[in-house]
Amino acid sequence: MTKELHFSNEVYGLGAGIFFLGYWFLEIPGAVIVERWSARKWISRIMVSWGLAAAFTGLIHTRGEFYLARFLLGLAEAGFFPGVVVYLTHFTSPRSS
Repeated sequence: MTKELHFSNEVYGLGAGIFFLGYWFLEIPGAVIVERWSARKWISRIMVSWGLAAAFTGLIHTRGEFYLARFLLGLAEAGFFPGVVVYLTHFTSPRSS
């Protein structure tokens, strides 16, 4: 991708950082939402938006589009790990003393 779009290592590195900025914005709110709403619905929403954001990455032509795609990908992926952890905790019961 860097060769075809003529991106420097700096552009690619900034795009990687922008991904984590988007991830940072929604990781904690995503964990709260998955606990209050529905883990299955939230994980389904994540998977659909994650797929759309990843597909959008294939359509980019400029640095700005690359940065936007990486930010959206971070937003889309943010609540996946906390959501799966919460979902798996619903399969176990707390130990009684």
